[in-house]
Amino acid sequence: MYEWYRNIQLIVDEIDSCIKSCGDEAITLHRLAQKLGYSEFYISRKFREISGMQLRDYLRYRKLAFALKEIRDTDFGILDIALNYGFSSHEAFTRAFKSAYGITPSEYRRNPVPVVLRTALRPFDCYLLGIGGTGMAESIENVKTYFVTIPAHKFMHIRNYESIGYWDFWQKQSLIPGQDCETICGLLDSISGKLDDRGGDEANSESGQLMAFINDPAGRICSWGIPLAEAYGVRLPADYDGEVPPQMQIMDVPEGEYIVFEHGPFDFETENQTVEARIEEAMKSFDYTASGYQLDLTPGRVFYFYHDCKQFWKYVRPVVKTCCAG
Repeated sequence: MYEWYRNIQLIVDEIDSCIKSCGDEAITLHRLAQKLGYSEFYISRKFREISGMQLRDYLRYRKLAFALKEIRDTDFGILDIALNYGFSSHEAFTRAFKSAYGITPSEYRRNPVPVVLRTALRPFDCYLLGIGGTGMAESIENVKTYFVTIPAHKFMHIRNYESIGYWDFWQKQSLIPGQDCETICGLLDSISGKLDDRGGDEANSESGQLMAFINDPAGRICSWGIPLAEAYGVRLPADYDGEVPPQMQIMDVPEGEYIVFEHGPFDFETENQTVEARIEEAMKSFDYTASGYQLDLTPGRVFYFYHDCKQFWKYVRPVVKTCCAG
């Protein structure tokens, strides 16, 4: 099964790559079968077994997700967008779009409300699978530590007062209607203007989505002795006035000072646990007294957690100057 989670990850990555490069002709079951060395029937069966849907349906949803973002963010004509993503006519595109999102492309352009996009599948996720990241890294950069001032912004999110970690968070959220990982990530993917959005399409910091911990008296007591609520969401500009999905909440985060513990790019499959151990050790051993700062435990301050192996792994923790600091 481990091998097939990897194979399906290769398939979904190739689908997105081909859509982005307008290489529709490259996305064929026959080509994927040749690349992986299995029969078309077997690949189709394994894809449905792991993803819960037919390969052709997933491809259609991904095309619609890319098209929706162009409708939202560009002035291209709707017919041009439809044809670019392989739809034969304006009518065919409108039917597929409304079936997927409950709104027509024209209506969405006039009022881009949050909708659940079919976000990229992440079948090979070491956190959700409980695998990967077990090897020892031979060339891992040291953890960088620095202070930053982050301007005022908003944080749109869901939160959980009982979960402990990423996997546990989504296990608990899946028990709440409309708050499972796929639905929440799909909604957040459709929100425009995310501060951390680097144009990615996966549920991680590359697409503006991130984990966070909120100082909250109602939260569980973490290993730092702080009452925290675990959260997942997106940072937005301070003047954001768009619609907030009913299962989410939004909070104002004032300008504040933070300490950042950051590790550079790493191999997700083999180095994840090693990097995690190093960054945890860096946070544990940091001498706050010498720095003139201390962690800010004021209710409402937010700890951000970015995990994107292609760029970095970093914790952003709120701080305040100590009274004796100059």
